[in-house]
Amino acid sequence: MARLKLKEHLINQDWCKGCGICVHFCPKKVLKLNAMERVEVLNPENCICCKFCELRCPDLAIEVLTTQDGKHD
Repeated sequence: MARLKLKEHLINQDWCKGCGICVHFCPKKVLKLNAMERVEVLNPENCICCKFCELRCPDLAIEVLTTQDGKHD
């Protein structure tokens, strides 16, 4: 089965209210809140494409875009 590979994090700064739920649920500490209390990507190379941030965001402000890398388990 092909694994998902991160393409990009799309963050709608206008929708983000800075609650920090996405930061809390990220198992790899990819996200952080900036000085304006909005989420931003800190370590995209650590992302495992679990999409917890996207699923947990109450404001639908995050979308994790992925591609399949073609590797098989």
